[in-house]
Amino acid sequence: MRRAKAHARASHVTVGQVRHLEDGRVEIDCSCGMVLTNGPEWSLDEHIRLHRAEARYLALSEVAPAGMPRLIPVTADRFPR
Repeated sequence: MRRAKAHARASHVTVGQVRHLEDGRVEIDCSCGMVLTNGPEWSLDEHIRLHRAEARYLALSEVAPAGMPRLIPVTADRFPR
């Protein structure tokens, strides 16, 4: 499980420069290919933290023992593309 967590951390790092959009939003790319942005009720930092937390959760869920209880069921449609 430690390797899965470390791999998720290494696979989701911000890359490039923050871009300022005409509508006032800012965005930055993640190394996984997703574009992270701020919104009317969340900051760019909050989106980055949520994205990384989701990646860790999915990575750990994939390798966790089958009988381990989960808060949220992980199905194939929840895995990143």
